[in-house]
Amino acid sequence: MYYVQEITSDIFWVGGTDKRLERFENMFPLPQGVSYNSHLIMDEKTALMDTVDAAISAQFLENIEHVLNGRSLDYLVVGHMEPDHCANIEELLRRYPDLKIVGNKKTFQFMEQFYTFSKPDNYLIVKDGDELPLGRRTLRFFMAPFVHWPEVMFSYEVSEKILFSADAFGCFGSLSGNIFADQTDFEGVYLDESRRYYSNIVGKYGPQVQTVLKKLAKLEIEMIVPLHGPIWRENLPYIIDKYQHWSTYQPEKKGVVLVYASMYGNTENVMNLIAGKLAAKGVQDIRMYDVSKTHPSYIIADAWKFSHLVFGSPTYNLGLYHGMQALLHEMASLNLQNRKVSLVGNYTWANAAVRDMTEILESMKKIEFIGEPFEIQSALKAEQLPELDQLVEAIYASLNTDSAELVAEGAGTSAN
Repeated sequence: MYYVQEITSDIFWVGGTDKRLERFENMFPLPQGVSYNSHLIMDEKTALMDTVDAAISAQFLENIEHVLNGRSLDYLVVGHMEPDHCANIEELLRRYPDLKIVGNKKTFQFMEQFYTFSKPDNYLIVKDGDELPLGRRTLRFFMAPFVHWPEVMFSYEVSEKILFSADAFGCFGSLSGNIFADQTDFEGVYLDESRRYYSNIVGKYGPQVQTVLKKLAKLEIEMIVPLHGPIWRENLPYIIDKYQHWSTYQPEKKGVVLVYASMYGNTENVMNLIAGKLAAKGVQDIRMYDVSKTHPSYIIADAWKFSHLVFGSPTYNLGLYHGMQALLHEMASLNLQNRKVSLVGNYTWANAAVRDMTEILESMKKIEFIGEPFEIQSALKAEQLPELDQLVEAIYASLNTDSAELVAEGAGTSAN
């Protein structure tokens, strides 16, 4: 059965949610599922803003048919060609053979790579700044390459100042009736999932996000409509400020994330001591993760949030423990930078963990090492405690410097 909502006069949300999907891109856990947003503009001409994933095609097509109420579909605007947003293009062409598909040159290259059809007579190629009149409404197009694919395109509805932002400003998590951020406890339900989405999906492309944010700063925007997650119609500076921090790799908050690998508990013991000693000094917002138990997307999200990271790992097969190696390589590939880092290593007969962690971290930008690496041989001994205290003191002192401009979580106007 169809289910739609009107987000403003004659613009309808026709998307859907999938609470059953286990993994986004078959990689990232989705404990609360995901939403796929699509919108239908009813004017002298009708325009559909993206499609949805094949998993919810049936309801999506019912939604469109209900809103059209016998009218034809004139335009399909393709903001992003990833299959979770474009799975229904071929079916729409079958139903509406005169449909004009709006995209940029790269859009149609990808379209013909994913699908077997080629319908150049149905293609309307647009460039940055081009406009498409629909009647009383006009769509203006802005290219947003590598936010997070090279063909990404934003659409701006001029009369009501609505930005259709593709995957930007989106998040993991399904919608539960309330499709607007101001109708939800955004900070309690969606903020962490927004950060996890950004850092793992878009995070590599901070400079490109910055380019787009500067372009958008010239526009009056009253509503931000992403392809995943709730729509922003109030307090837009809140989410834009988050994107400003995330895309410039500036931590949102002072705090310590301790990440460790531990085969038999000895490395974990050291990390627990560090956490306890920092807590005794009054440090708040300490997070701890075992790389063997926590999906890296959650660790990466907190690495994006906090200022200080402590990595601890044993040597394994004359190299770095596999889970730690994979995590650090993923952080490097996502371009994480501008963090303060301390290291803990453990070895029994071959010393490689600190060396390998240092090598990966030194390949990243603006990484400042705090304190000397602390190493144990198999297990911590009492005579090493003064050395461990020195590392803790170095981390504590760094947390209390004014070298980084950080904002406290929740700074600014409430999003709720």
